[in-house]
Amino acid sequence: MNQTNFRQGLTDGIPIGLGYLSVSFTFGILASSLGIPVAYTLLISMTNLTSAGQVAGVGVIAAGGSFAEIALTQLVINLRYALMSLSLSQKLDKQFNIFHRLAVSFGITDEIFAVAAAKPGDVSPKYMYGLITIPYIGWAMGTLLGAVAGNILPDLLKNALGIALYGMFVAIVVPPARKRPKLLAVIGCAAGLSCLIYYLPALDFITDGFSIIICTLIAAALGALFFPVDEEDPADE
Repeated sequence: MNQTNFRQGLTDGIPIGLGYLSVSFTFGILASSLGIPVAYTLLISMTNLTSAGQVAGVGVIAAGGSFAEIALTQLVINLRYALMSLSLSQKLDKQFNIFHRLAVSFGITDEIFAVAAAKPGDVSPKYMYGLITIPYIGWAMGTLLGAVAGNILPDLLKNALGIALYGMFVAIVVPPARKRPKLLAVIGCAAGLSCLIYYLPALDFITDGFSIIICTLIAAALGALFFPVDEEDPADE
């Protein structure tokens, strides 16, 4: 019954919520440093559950990017959630109607997907709602605390805390990149393209939003071309 119990979902979501509390705090600091009001920063986190997407999104907003840039940036960065949802749909029990599927899809993140996918047997709407609840609250509360702190703390400390979110991304990327040279090459390609777009005067017309899109698509395409996944090689998975 564990996989069908709302309370069990809440329990399983506590570690995720605690982690999101600290991560979203740094997002709130970052948004505050970019001049985004507290209420709008909180609204962003309450209507999104995507750390990378939100960081990229507020960067485009702060740079005065267009709606098209924001939409395309979010599509590229968050496309993996659609794949996760398709995979997780194989574990949903018969209680999942279209309403439950749409509601649960809002809360699918890397960590929530991993926990739900690891549960034995099928999962119910009650369990998924419980699993999403604590992380959602943690994400929103952390954002609020960070945004408020960003308006109180001195600029020196605020800027230092704002870097913490980028440090988290580095910590996520570096360990697997050290073990997988192919992944490191793709990351290096994306970083190199970003530097070219930023520093070459001839590419000044490319905005921050489209720079993210271009670098992501080109690096991913080159990775797929030169380093195709070998399904028989576990190192490529």
